[in-house]
Amino acid sequence: MDAFTPQQTIELVSRIAGALMFPIGLVMIVLTGADLYTSNVMFMTTAFLHRRIGIKDLAISWFVSFFGNLAGMLSFMAIIIGYGGVLTDIEAYKQQTINFAIMKAQTPAWHQIFLRAIGANWLVCMAVFLSISAREISSKIIAIWFPTATFVALALDHVVANMFFIPIGIWNGAPFGVGYYIWKSLIPTALGNTVGGGLFVGAIYWYLYLTGEGDVEVSFELGSLATAMEAGGPMGRDRRADGQVIEGVSGNGQHDVHETKLASPGRGGTVEGNHLPHSGGPLHSAVGQELAAEKYAIRKGEDGSGSDKTAV
Repeated sequence: MDAFTPQQTIELVSRIAGALMFPIGLVMIVLTGADLYTSNVMFMTTAFLHRRIGIKDLAISWFVSFFGNLAGMLSFMAIIIGYGGVLTDIEAYKQQTINFAIMKAQTPAWHQIFLRAIGANWLVCMAVFLSISAREISSKIIAIWFPTATFVALALDHVVANMFFIPIGIWNGAPFGVGYYIWKSLIPTALGNTVGGGLFVGAIYWYLYLTGEGDVEVSFELGSLATAMEAGGPMGRDRRADGQVIEGVSGNGQHDVHETKLASPGRGGTVEGNHLPHSGGPLHSAVGQELAAEKYAIRKGEDGSGSDKTAV
């Protein structure tokens, strides 16, 4: 078995390093709730098969997310990398972008790109699927990281990633134009990603978990949203103008109305029930329980003076 040449070793190390850094983007997308076409394929396919949306809703969602991602990637490429001059003054970088564009769009056959795209979005959607199963932020990051790094290390094709890498290669002088990129890369990659995420993840796991005898109800666990709810976010809160009636979403997904008086440390008032001050939702997390009502409740002083004191 022949040993790696120095050039091959450098390329291998570069690919592994890129694979380990690439998941940062998907982590930010998942944790912020942004819309990525390739994961949207999985979600919308499941919703369509479960009769929660119609074919029109499916088409609109896919269309908007696909072309929204395209606009975002092209804008970032042109404004930050192109006109912004980031790294474009390094000749080796420019040549590498051209080589990468050739490797992705020109060297492989059309059907090879399509098949690679199936594998890429199967791994990406599995990363998103696993992150949904996790509760802590650190667990979600780990769940996302390794499947995503795997598809990058295998040089599989992801349509949204290629929306940046191939156009920047064209910008820097790749030996083909926009029309060739659309036919040879954008179309087969988009189709392959749709099959990989929609069929091999969305449809299969819908069949495994959401079908069977009788109706299957779909509910969403709000445990991961506890921090936002406890901070008084818009989810699950509808406070009346007088601030006394709060509608919250309980842990079992039911809406409860709580009559309560809110208090802040040092400002007086009382807290009744399992609520954090100024929050519209019941407490779910350990942090919320630690900051439970008795921590901020106003009680009479033990010195008999009758003055109010804040429990801390």
